[in-house]
Amino acid sequence: MFPALETELKQETLPDPYEDFMYRHLRYYGYFKAQRGSLPNSATPQHLWKNNPQCLLSGSVGERHDLTPDPLQKEKLLSTQGFTGSNPGRGHGTAHQATLRRRPTCHNQKDPQLKYTRPTCLSSTVRRQIEAVSRGSLLLSSPLLKSRQLLHNDFGEVNPRLREPRDLFAFLPSSGPLQAPRWPIECEVIKENIHHIEWIPPQPEYFYQPTGNEKVPEIVGEEEGTVVYQLDSVPTEGSYFTSSRVGGKRGIIKDLAVTLQGPEDNALLFESRFESGNLQKAVRVDTYEYELTLRTDLYTNKYTQWFYFRVQNTRKDATYRFTIVNLLKPKSLYTLGMKPLMYSQLDADTHNIGWRREGSEIKYCKSSTGDGQQPFYCLTWTIQFPHDQDTCFFAHFYPYTYTDLQCYLLSVANNPVQAQFCKLRTLCRSLAGNIVYLLTITNPSRTPQEAAAKKAVVLSARVHPGESNGSWIMKGFLDFILSDSPDAQLLRNIFVFKVVPMLNPDGVIVGNSRCSLAGRDLNRHYKTILKDSFPCIWYTRNMIKRLLEEREVLLYCDFHGHSRKNNIFLYGCNNNDRKYWLHERVFPLMLSKNAPDKFSFHSCNFKVQRCKEGTGRVVMWRMGILNSYTMESTFGGSTLGNKRDTHFTTEDLKSLGHQVCDTLLDFCDPDRAKFMQCLEELKELLQQEIHKKFNELGQDMELEGNWSDISLSDIESSTSGSDSSLSDGLPAHLLNIAREERAGFASTLQKPHAFSRNSKNTSSSMVRNEKPRLNEREKPGFTASCSAKRSTNRSQEPARDMKPSWSRNRYPVAKRGRATLTVYPSLHVYTYP
Repeated sequence: MFPALETELKQETLPDPYEDFMYRHLRYYGYFKAQRGSLPNSATPQHLWKNNPQCLLSGSVGERHDLTPDPLQKEKLLSTQGFTGSNPGRGHGTAHQATLRRRPTCHNQKDPQLKYTRPTCLSSTVRRQIEAVSRGSLLLSSPLLKSRQLLHNDFGEVNPRLREPRDLFAFLPSSGPLQAPRWPIECEVIKENIHHIEWIPPQPEYFYQPTGNEKVPEIVGEEEGTVVYQLDSVPTEGSYFTSSRVGGKRGIIKDLAVTLQGPEDNALLFESRFESGNLQKAVRVDTYEYELTLRTDLYTNKYTQWFYFRVQNTRKDATYRFTIVNLLKPKSLYTLGMKPLMYSQLDADTHNIGWRREGSEIKYCKSSTGDGQQPFYCLTWTIQFPHDQDTCFFAHFYPYTYTDLQCYLLSVANNPVQAQFCKLRTLCRSLAGNIVYLLTITNPSRTPQEAAAKKAVVLSARVHPGESNGSWIMKGFLDFILSDSPDAQLLRNIFVFKVVPMLNPDGVIVGNSRCSLAGRDLNRHYKTILKDSFPCIWYTRNMIKRLLEEREVLLYCDFHGHSRKNNIFLYGCNNNDRKYWLHERVFPLMLSKNAPDKFSFHSCNFKVQRCKEGTGRVVMWRMGILNSYTMESTFGGSTLGNKRDTHFTTEDLKSLGHQVCDTLLDFCDPDRAKFMQCLEELKELLQQEIHKKFNELGQDMELEGNWSDISLSDIESSTSGSDSSLSDGLPAHLLNIAREERAGFASTLQKPHAFSRNSKNTSSSMVRNEKPRLNEREKPGFTASCSAKRSTNRSQEPARDMKPSWSRNRYPVAKRGRATLTVYPSLHVYTYP
């Protein structure tokens, strides 16, 4: 196809790529000090590898498309050999060097300082083949030799490069700083480290009770007010992510706040250029009144819900009013009594008081302004600060940042007990190069047969970065499953847990509400083929795909947040197979019994809508996971039981993570009495729903016969109340290419763009699969095709105490055999991606 290129390759002889690879990595990490000239020159010509497909190595596990390279790793390397430095030493503690140490070595005759390594997991026949290859033999064509290191492109050809070495990034560092978050290069980031303490309010924090005298704000704007804070450049629709770096934008970080004229100047100083912060502009319209504009998700003109910002230079005796002027959702929990969160730095330092619900005269209403194509809504509230000259923060919900997650995982990695049953791995890297972590949690198995018999449970969170409540539930789950509780040990004995605690680290870092740096909602793209644009969910889906090939996945659950309904509930899928009829509803019903004051089974929904086909729960369900759920946790609080009309705290959410574990044991109890009891109760509830539905329609129906043949999807209502909006177009950078091509075609018949020339088949496939909807995406006011579900206040819902007298004696036989946790030297579970 490219004869000039082939001629050039035939004339050029390159050194062994893997040796070049190892040389640069060992030099980078300080373990190899020799000169490059001392390297052995096996000099396998690169064109020999490319032009002899029978000599290429194939992956030993999975399909070839599972081995495509990480887009951020552009190493053009290829081979199966390696070497270590002159003396690895036992004192160095890196995972990469430990991997090299575990392999037996033999000295090179030409340079005694260098040692070749060969994998211990290969048979003697394969080892002899590797030795023959090192002497220049072409026995590499043998089908016995396999490696997962070589990468293939979309056409099955081997690229001359290697997969990113897992062991270099397998564990967090035991000492020294964590890897700093990477930001898009357009983002300014202040150098201060923002940290908040965890604190549980001693008294319940009740919903705000409207008085009827709440003020409807008149938006003044910067024409009549004074801009006291404004980001100069914010990437919006039409721009797209290009690159990232630690610290974001280069150069001096400008002071965006106003300059105080003296100690009597009472202007507030605003800031949000820190991790998860989100504020674009603040306008002072009166002495103590400010109008705030939130930044939309990067590279979009939509999604304003999450807010998190800092104010300084406060006055204790004044009443301040804040009004957010550009919210996009017509419904909000602020209309049902939800209060904003406030954090006082002085209170935290002196009294150990953390985030608390504050605010009066709270009103959520339609704004008097708009962009002409979609209406804006505003949230207004008043506040009195507790101290003069304080530093305070406001947030939509309790923040949980990427750095918070890394600190937590670092404590797990440094715990010698937890390290026996919790393995940390890098699932992939995000668009900005931030690590997406994967945890494998299970007790060591005594035999491979015992390991293979374990079922799997897959949990994930923060695909929507502004839904930090998912991270707090995840933290509660991890706290429990990593503990020495007998129930936790039992769960680790019978399950393999695959946990992705933060699916969208880029969005969390920059303070997005819903999207990744591709400018799209990741929870609409689980069917994507665009691995380079959506790496986090692409790798998650394929990890689960491989997991399903080796064991049954009992349950999948993705933790989310909900801005229109109170309580916690699940969205699932409806199985029409009568063998498993209603089975997918048993786990949610059991969870409602174990957490009757937080979890509402009546708010659960099991309808699969067409606009939700790309969500995690639907895609995993269609892959074969019967119990596939989205857990929706309110930003507000509970309307049930003893917690009625009170806000949820972080402790409430963490306790739900514990109760998920508790419900798993109930769900899998060998004594099926609880399971059957729930099935019978579900049938009764369904009969009631069918009667209610037909009464509403004014029809009579005899349900004594084949009432179970009625389609449940006809009874279920829409799940559009889950804050879902259609976002299934191309990622921002590909959409920009499409616009440029269309504009060029409209002006004159030009040659196709390089993207189209080089990837004609791939591009057309992407457009078919991704449903770009180019014309619709050009309209800033484009809304979802799903009909919005009317949000109702559940405070009138009867607080039924559905918790039965569950027996807590689970798995008596298993517990007798597991009185104490035996520590094994390694983890015999073959479930790594």
